[in-house]
Formats: sequence, structure tokens, C-alpha cells
Amino acid sequence: MNKKSVITDFKLNRESYFLEGPHSRIKDFGFTLEIMFEFIKGFRTLHFAGPCVVVFGSARFDSNHAVYKKAVEMGAAISELGFGVMTGGGPGAMEGANKGAIEAGGVSIGCSIQLAFEQKENPYLTREVSFKHFFVRKVLMFKYSYAFVAMPGGLGTLDELFEALTLIQTGKIKGFPVILFGKEYWDNLLKQLQTMEDSKTIDSKDLELFLVTDDIQEAVSHIKKFATDKPWLMRKKIPRPLKFLGDKIFFWR
Repeated sequence: MNKKSVITDFKLNRESYFLEGPHSRIKDFGFTLEIMFEFIKGFRTLHFAGPCVVVFGSARFDSNHAVYKKAVEMGAAISELGFGVMTGGGPGAMEGANKGAIEAGGVSIGCSIQLAFEQKENPYLTREVSFKHFFVRKVLMFKYSYAFVAMPGGLGTLDELFEALTLIQTGKIKGFPVILFGKEYWDNLLKQLQTMEDSKTIDSKDLELFLVTDDIQEAVSHIKKFATDKPWLMRKKIPRPLKFLGDKIFFWR
């Protein structure tokens, strides 16, 4: 491994280093500053995006896969409803949703993550911001979204899905529709949730925090019912970039 590769690997694994345990106060303070500046970068980019719906899903589906094609339909339908489509910016279901948004003439945003193994941003993004840390990306995606759609996906999708459900369950965010798209795919998860309800580890009302569907229009109607039909969610004006802060020059896309 050459020197450049070693440096790159260290940069990408800063979070792993931080989570190893206590380091010197100076190093931990430096990491805190790094996180702060990453949040600021995200704020300055996504601040101007307008209301968005986040679409989660696996990066492993190619453009011929049924899930990819449904993600395209989902992205287009969300755009036609008046929302921007926000994803992790990668391939697979994320690319499909971004592609649908672009084809429908909507806003398509990618919040990508820097990984040790290469994952290129998909080509269907009108705006993009890249993060080093998963937790920073997740916070910002939740902050700027009004609904969540989980297409079939893997561990990352489950992480984002259960983070969203936990925030809703605990009242940290309110009135946010969550959609699990693909009844057959999510069937075993629903059985596990039912087991949890039977075991009293969750309440029966927690099973009402999300909609499971195979129908694009049902999903869109659910978003419309809980988002666009609530004036307090949609009344905020989209802020405009300010030249004297460098917004247009550095962050507006």
C-alpha cells in the first residue's frame, strides 16, 4: 500500500479511530470541530433545498431490477407532489429515485457518504453534498425531510428506517409518514414487529407508525395526507442563498 493510499484510508476511517475509546482531549476536540464543520457544510447546502422526501433503499440493484424501476416511479411521483427527492446519492434504488425526480423535472438531492470502498454518486443529482460520517448524514437527511420511503434494502436501509421510527415513537419528530414499499420483501420484518408487540416490547400503536404497500399512488396519497395537507409543514418559505455569505458561490447547485 503506497503512502497516498494509507493517508486516504486514515481519512476515511477517522470515525473508527474516534470510536476506539478515549483519546487525548486535543484529538477529541479536533474531531468535534471536524464534525461541526461537516454539519455546517450540510446546513449550507440543504438549507435551500425546500421540502424533501427521503427515499432509502439498496445500492445493489441494477437498472433492470424491478425495485430500481419502482424507485424511478416513486421518485417521479414524489416530485409531482411538489417535494424534492433526497437519497444517499449512490446507485441502486437511490439512483432510481433520483432518476425519477430528474425525469419529472423535480429537485434531486444526494447526500453521499465517503467509504473505503468506492461508491460513486449517481448521475441524476441536481445537488450533492458528501459526508465522512454516517451519523452526520443521517441527522441532516432527517432534518430536511417531511417523509421517509424505505424501498427494499440492506443493513443501511434498516438503520435509517429504525432511526426514523424511533424518533417518531419518542416524539422527537411528529407527523412524519413512513412507508415500507414492497409487502413481500418486508413480510418477515413485519412478523418480527408483531412478535415484539406480542411480547410487549413495543405498543400496538407503534405498528401504526408506518404504511406497508406495493402501490405508488397509495404511498403518495399517504405522504400527501400527512405532509402537504398539514399547512404548518408546508408554510415555510424556502430561504435563498446570500452572496455575502458565499452561498451562491460555494454551496448553491
